[in-house]
Amino acid sequence: MKNIKLLLLVLIAGPVFGQENKSLEERFKASYEFTANANYGEAYKILAEVYTENSYELNLKLGWLSYLKGDYPSSQTFYGKAMKLFPYAIEAKLGYVLPVSALGNWNEVIRAYEEILIIDPQNTLVNYRLGLIYYERSDYKKAFPYLEKVVNLYPFDYDSVILFAWINLKMGDYRKAEILFNKSLLMSPGNESAQAGLRLIQ
Repeated sequence: MKNIKLLLLVLIAGPVFGQENKSLEERFKASYEFTANANYGEAYKILAEVYTENSYELNLKLGWLSYLKGDYPSSQTFYGKAMKLFPYAIEAKLGYVLPVSALGNWNEVIRAYEEILIIDPQNTLVNYRLGLIYYERSDYKKAFPYLEKVVNLYPFDYDSVILFAWINLKMGDYRKAEILFNKSLLMSPGNESAQAGLRLIQ
């Protein structure tokens, strides 16, 4: 708890004030405008010119812009620095998985997601994505608890229900799979995935 309070204090009493902050604000504004026009190189450059390693905001933004430019190693580095500056910041960890997954390092993606769940066990996005990763690996037993949690939190979410239906089917629980496939048809009438699953059960 002390660490969280300290981090909040650092955030409130950040290193930039007055004219310096105004200049930085203008650069961020220009960067957003360049980004809106898909000019990621200029959006990156205008912030990189004032880069300081201890700025969470600059590391986070440059991580995103590096990702958009396709420079995944630099993106990973910037996001990594942001995570060190604010270890409890979920947004930095979610950003970090973008370049890491683009580089194909799925074990590192899993590690980052598990760190998020230590901080926020109910995070439905992360639980869903971990379940999906394990489903794609055909590790249905590991996928099960992640999707079970999401479906209990959001019983009428199509993506979660249909994936949980397939996990149950793959694990041989046809009764539960059938119930879930039929539920998904209430959310997305006539969807092919549910119909395909039900044909396999019949």
